[in-house]
Amino acid sequence: MRSLALLALATVTLGGCALKGDVRRVEEQLVEYRAETARADSARAAQLEQVLGLQQQLADSVIALQRRLMAFEGDTRADLTEVQRQLVQVQELTGQSQQRLTEMRGQLDQRLREGPPGAADSTGGADIGAQELFDLSLQQLRRGSPGTARAGFQKFIHDYPSHPLAGDAWFFLGESWEEADADSAAVAYDQVVQRFPDSRRAPTALYRLGLIAERKGDRRAAEVYYSRVIAGYPRSEEAQLARAKLPNQDR
Repeated sequence: MRSLALLALATVTLGGCALKGDVRRVEEQLVEYRAETARADSARAAQLEQVLGLQQQLADSVIALQRRLMAFEGDTRADLTEVQRQLVQVQELTGQSQQRLTEMRGQLDQRLREGPPGAADSTGGADIGAQELFDLSLQQLRRGSPGTARAGFQKFIHDYPSHPLAGDAWFFLGESWEEADADSAAVAYDQVVQRFPDSRRAPTALYRLGLIAERKGDRRAAEVYYSRVIAGYPRSEEAQLARAKLPNQDR
């Protein structure tokens, strides 16, 4: 009987020990699970924070881009407004120039029809008309209206091709073209050289032909023009300038 009691006591004792071990293992597993959960939560929190940071950066970039676009649109509108304003001014100036030229031509035609006071024939009237047309055209050129001046010189050349000022008219016609069309300027200067070689404008026209050729990168043609200035007009100021352009020329 006593032996049975001892056996039962031992069995209970061993069962209690086994139960405590299971509880301890469960507790350890629970602790480990919680630690893993905490680590996973921490990693997810870090990822979430990173995503939120990227979203904020993207939002900041979008806002900055919108501001830049708004500034660009504002600048573009301002530039377009300024361009439109300048176009209006150009149109107004062009209209004024054309109107002035028309008035000038009408006045000259009227004076030519009436003739100068006390003139014996119409020749004097034509000379006075040509002189006034030339002077008015030159005034327009000097005042910064090359288009109006150009039209005046073209009319002068057409109406008075043999006038003593025809060479000057061709020269200033070329000058009116220099900023807008170098090729047209060269054509006019060449007319001075070909038609009026004895004109006081001839050496200048020839020298400017050299400058135009040089600006276009045709050094050989430029040197030919400079050499012609020196050979044809050795005592002119343009000849001195041409010698400076030619390295082998004696000064």
